[in-house]
Amino acid sequence: MGSGQVTDWQGKNVTVAGLGVSGIPAAKVLHGLGAKVTVVNDGDDARARAQAEELEALGVTVRLGDGATLPEGTELIVTAPGWKPDKPLFAAAREAGIEIWGDVELAWRLRGPDAAPWLAVTGTNGKTTTVQMLASILKAAGLRTAAVGNIGVSLLDAVLGEEQYDVLAVELSSYQLHWAPSLRAHSAAVLNLAPDHLDWHGSMEAYARDKGRIYEGNRVACVYNVADKATEDLVREADVEEGCRAIGFTLGTPGPSQLGVVEGILVDRAFVENRQQNAQELAEVSDVNPPAPHNIANALAAAALARAFGVPPKAVRDGLRAFTPDAHRIAHVADVAGVAYVDDSKATNTHAAEASLAAYESIVWIAGGLAKGAVFEELVAKSAKRLRAAVLIGADRGLIREALARHAPEVPVVDLDRTDTGAMLAAVQEAQRLARPGDTVLLAPACASMDMFANYNQRGDVFAEAVRELGAGA
Repeated sequence: MGSGQVTDWQGKNVTVAGLGVSGIPAAKVLHGLGAKVTVVNDGDDARARAQAEELEALGVTVRLGDGATLPEGTELIVTAPGWKPDKPLFAAAREAGIEIWGDVELAWRLRGPDAAPWLAVTGTNGKTTTVQMLASILKAAGLRTAAVGNIGVSLLDAVLGEEQYDVLAVELSSYQLHWAPSLRAHSAAVLNLAPDHLDWHGSMEAYARDKGRIYEGNRVACVYNVADKATEDLVREADVEEGCRAIGFTLGTPGPSQLGVVEGILVDRAFVENRQQNAQELAEVSDVNPPAPHNIANALAAAALARAFGVPPKAVRDGLRAFTPDAHRIAHVADVAGVAYVDDSKATNTHAAEASLAAYESIVWIAGGLAKGAVFEELVAKSAKRLRAAVLIGADRGLIREALARHAPEVPVVDLDRTDTGAMLAAVQEAQRLARPGDTVLLAPACASMDMFANYNQRGDVFAEAVRELGAGA
């Protein structure tokens, strides 16, 4: 397909798989470049029909309700990241020797000759926060940047839009990396690896392999998590450019070529002269918002990528101070009668919930929802000593109840046999009854939300509303 200049695309038969948030922009961009675009989509509901109508008005062909058949004459497939690799459409494409790209690959191929380098981040948890912190640090250094990829500005917009960037902070999911074979970042980080999306990847090995693709061809730094050996293994396996360095981040005292924490200070022993003897202070732990352990790790990963790009220490501190976390991410909602209520609805898997639970000493835990194949034994075993009580809601709450019975039998459990949205108010009321002054009532569900809510945002909003009702009655 060449470098993706307009002449390359003229008259090319491109099939776009999926009408979602990445499919529609991809179809429009390719059509605008002169390609003959056919969009295929499994669903055929009212929303899909409205989207199809919009694309057809431009001259794009859309086939609804048939995402399995390869359109005649297809020369390239551009897929939405969520489409599983084992789909019949892809099997047919592979058999015919047709390349399959994701939206990230398309954006990478469409970059101009003077395109901004990418600082890329992946991991099971913490990606969005780390990328936003990184963008904040880069901005504090006076660089033109944006948080893009899985969040913020779409990558295609960032690559093709009017705005000129010096560098991009790019969040990439394992799905996106799977479909991005030629991506080569300036520097990249894998924050952590825990079982997630295994139904999509087929195995933990395949999931890790896709995450590890982010390191392929890195020029300056491969940033890994010292506490998570799997991330370091991925660096060892990566084929990088000559001179690219492995840079670790740790919540402990850093060794040479690492960033870490010494007496409440974030320090750099990687991007300094004479790193055997010297360390550079970057920021204080109190500059990180919130200063929970896993969030300090996110800040160190962001700082490592920024330093790899040559950002001065002061910009790291100023960028971290300027950063405000997203809603529903360890968000303090209110204190009611000496009890803190915290919304971490974004903790949709066990790894995220474990990080959240580790941030508090005495917790009434509200959990449950759709487990997505997760098991809760390790999470409960690690967190048991912090639990005052647990209140369970949602379709798969029984799995958490069983894990609590096995690993925390002394912890009182309220099992709310409800999946209506009103269950959240009941859960908050039960949590209030169980909590003592000084406790934290923590919504960290360890599960997806779609059994009861539209998404984790709505779940967090309903929790916050229920807490405000308590406050009003207090």
